[in-house]
Amino acid sequence: MIYNSLCGENISRLGMGNMRLPEKFGEGRPVIDFEKAQEIIDYAMANGINYFDTAYVYHGGDSEKFLGKALKNYPRESYKLATKFSYGANPDYKKVLQEQLEYLQTDYIDFYLLHGLGIGGNWNDFRDCGCIDYFMEMKEKGVIRHLGFSFHGTVDCLREIVAHHNWDFCQLQMNYYDWLHADTQKEYEIVTEAGLPVVVMESLRGGLLASLSPEAEAILKAAHPDWSTASWALRWLQRHPNVKVMLSGMSALEQIVDNVATCETDSALTDADEAVLFEACEQFRSNVLVPCTGCRYCVDTCPTQINIPEVLKVYNDHKDIPWTFMGLMRTGSKGKPMDCVSCGLCTEHCPQNIDVPHYMAALTDKLMPGRKK
Repeated sequence: MIYNSLCGENISRLGMGNMRLPEKFGEGRPVIDFEKAQEIIDYAMANGINYFDTAYVYHGGDSEKFLGKALKNYPRESYKLATKFSYGANPDYKKVLQEQLEYLQTDYIDFYLLHGLGIGGNWNDFRDCGCIDYFMEMKEKGVIRHLGFSFHGTVDCLREIVAHHNWDFCQLQMNYYDWLHADTQKEYEIVTEAGLPVVVMESLRGGLLASLSPEAEAILKAAHPDWSTASWALRWLQRHPNVKVMLSGMSALEQIVDNVATCETDSALTDADEAVLFEACEQFRSNVLVPCTGCRYCVDTCPTQINIPEVLKVYNDHKDIPWTFMGLMRTGSKGKPMDCVSCGLCTEHCPQNIDVPHYMAALTDKLMPGRKK
């Protein structure tokens, strides 16, 4: 495993994201499959990963609890914990931090972040509620070692956040798809110029970049037959020197095995390889109708219990199949597209700013032509 310096700490290039842990059905809902998830954590520890990222809201609040149990048999100094304060989930930042320490079974957090700044104009809430001053007090006491933020917003909002406080680090959504088709490159330049080291989230864009279209994958295989599709995304990130940690939400053992193999040596793409990757990306983009990453921030707020990421995945995967067939697809969703009440809560919580009600209406029109809302 290659290690980088992040805030003076020796951190593995590959970080373990704990938002997409393997699940099973239990307690009337999907829950973390502890046995399979523990196997992934153990493999991470055995293979040099020492950065574990979670959040107060991941897996319905269970991710931190799982991680605290999963790491309890390892020496505390052998791993770094990163977790986040979500104002929208619970604005009582003092209570949240105390709960997180209990869930993670620790007395300090190595890397603490304000969660998802820029979503729905929430920066004002974080800025004005007093949490930054409090977290700085906790930093002075050693309860928090390094304070940063994760970001999903506009370029102007990012500039304001960067200028507001002397942050230790930041977490950006960064991958080659967003580099070409979003403001990612500009965001990376802003924080790099400000001297903020970057932890990358959505390295594989919620798994979207782990499996491309057949045409796009053929382009990549022609250049490097032995490379996995996912490894191209991680190799591309290695081209950027201010990227210190690449997070991947690995939900199966074969995923972490492949990602670890990619990060064991310096394997950054050459200029020629990047050109090949960008060609494949353009080919792939024509197949993506909705750029959902499957983060599930929208699911808990949906009043009709639509499993929005799964419905949108079907929408992407079956765009060329007769729409009546989609009514037979199993999405694990209690609510269906035609149940959408267009409340907009999903879009308000979406880091990608996807107009979910629009797509639910489009699906309804295809599945039930002539239906009146």
